[in-house]
Amino acid sequence: MNSLDKINEQELKIDFYKAVNGEWEKKAVIPNDHASTGGFMDLVDNIEKTLMKDFADLKAGQIKPENSEMVEFKKYYDLATDFDKKEADGVKPLLSILKRVESIKSFADLNEEFGDWTLSGLPTPIDFGVEADMKQAEMNVLYVDGGPLFLPDRSYYDKDNQQGVMLMNVFKNMSVKLLKMVGYNDAQANNIWQAAERFDRSIAPYVLTAEQKADIENIYNPMNFDDIADKSNVIDLKHAIKSLIGQVPDEAIVTEPKFLDNLDKIVNDDTFNDMKNWMLVRTVNSFSNSLNEEYRQTSGEFSRALSGRKEAQSKEKAAYNFAANVFSQVVGDYYGKKYFGEKAKQDVYNMVVKMIGVYEKRLQNNDWLSESTKEKAIIKLKALGIHVGYPDKINPLFSKFKVTTKEDGGTLFENTEKINRLIAEDNMNKWHKPVDRSLWGMSANMVNAYYSPTENQIVFPAAILQAPFYSLKQSSSENFGGIGAVMAHEISHAFDNNGSNFDEHGNLANWWTKEDHEYFGKLAENMIKEFDGIEFAGQKVNGKLTVSENIADAGGLSCAEEAAKGEDDCNLREFFINWARIWRNKSTEQIKQLLLSIDVHAPSELRATVQVKNLDDFYTTFNVTEKDKMYLKPADRVQIW
Repeated sequence: MNSLDKINEQELKIDFYKAVNGEWEKKAVIPNDHASTGGFMDLVDNIEKTLMKDFADLKAGQIKPENSEMVEFKKYYDLATDFDKKEADGVKPLLSILKRVESIKSFADLNEEFGDWTLSGLPTPIDFGVEADMKQAEMNVLYVDGGPLFLPDRSYYDKDNQQGVMLMNVFKNMSVKLLKMVGYNDAQANNIWQAAERFDRSIAPYVLTAEQKADIENIYNPMNFDDIADKSNVIDLKHAIKSLIGQVPDEAIVTEPKFLDNLDKIVNDDTFNDMKNWMLVRTVNSFSNSLNEEYRQTSGEFSRALSGRKEAQSKEKAAYNFAANVFSQVVGDYYGKKYFGEKAKQDVYNMVVKMIGVYEKRLQNNDWLSESTKEKAIIKLKALGIHVGYPDKINPLFSKFKVTTKEDGGTLFENTEKINRLIAEDNMNKWHKPVDRSLWGMSANMVNAYYSPTENQIVFPAAILQAPFYSLKQSSSENFGGIGAVMAHEISHAFDNNGSNFDEHGNLANWWTKEDHEYFGKLAENMIKEFDGIEFAGQKVNGKLTVSENIADAGGLSCAEEAAKGEDDCNLREFFINWARIWRNKSTEQIKQLLLSIDVHAPSELRATVQVKNLDDFYTTFNVTEKDKMYLKPADRVQIW
């Protein structure tokens, strides 16, 4: 790339990220409706612009739907972009739901409605969901969760957390405003809020922090359902679950054990009124974004304060994102087939296979694993499922989405309610049925990728498979520094501190020798220490929270480098520089602080700068010596995979 020649060689030795991205950062402007701009977000914006244009043509009849799912999406998009209809309807669509919450006078009332209440998307202090059993990954089981909070993480409720105080005040002002907009007077709205906040704060001491949730062992707690049901004297959990899945299961997985142990303390006759008001606040907040413009703008005040976005998205962008999110796999299928295609799908698939081959070679040459553990690691690697571009078929659930048009009396709000109920019912219907591993957890138009430990498979949606990550116009070294490192990152998740606990079938099972696992634990501790306490945005990086992603980054970069070195046109300078380029990012201070508290990923700048220090070739490529800031002593370089 031409920009490679403009990089100051001396700056590379001081701050690698700044040397590559500093000039861009000086000129980059964060759009008012964004919390950040840069590599990933540029791709998101371009896809949004492309699809908004296409869907305008779809509405105008210039593009014809190619399948029945797109026919229904068009109807839904018509409603989402009918701003006059939203204005005319105002708050009316929400009133019947609020009346339903208000009509609950006792736990007997709630128990009677609990199943239907849950399927309707109404809030409760305890949630049920169905997904793969971590120890029998081929089967879907029931999970019991609890303690959803107003603020993003328990840490915000600490007495000395000033940011938490500020954010709760923003949430309060937004909620009170919405309550008054739906018809409560000033005194009623404030009383509802005070009770809701009291209940919310009563939950906080008993839920896991983001750091604790990042450790899989903390969230997998199988319990006999009789014992779960005994945790509450007021909520009939057996009746509730029977109304959702048709029977009482023998067992369920508890993700918040401390919350469940204290359920009676939190939810009881004395706190019923507070809980009901908490449900009212959550209902008003969660349903307002599909109402008219005033409600949408107001209901986004908290998220804007949280992220530092200066203004809400335009109503046109918001309508696109709302509809594309509901019909995610349908939109992804359209995007993948039109803008990615079968040829690119096969090309990238072959690249992933190549990366797996490199990884296998590295495992075979590993000098700290015993032969028995090494053999099992390679078995797991060879069993890795690969999904690229877009699924072979749209999730059958989306064929059930039937939209009632405006001409037939339909509204966006009512259709959304109906679809969300279908999604909830579909999830509950999966209980005690085999996991369908052909289904994707992301749509093809998402700029992202993931590894699923319970399925032992990696997924690379079409949206991320473009420059600067991947392009035929880039050199092989640049591509390996971009998408190659991302691919190997996802492969590495199979062997990070969490993924390494799952076998080739996706079951939570130990396949390590005791000695190997202990040594791996020490290496993971080294990665924790390397990042822990680094100053960033006025806070410090949490090494424990980010360790799994940092292990995956290290393995991904190292493996991708080896692949790049295997090419005839290898240029490690281009490789490392494109690695830094893909993490190009300019963010608001608010989003930086939020992500430091809850995100399992280290800040982008540090992902770019810290990881290269662990690779010996970085030093020879850029002539970095012990005199330079980018230098890290060989003994301190963390190399795991």
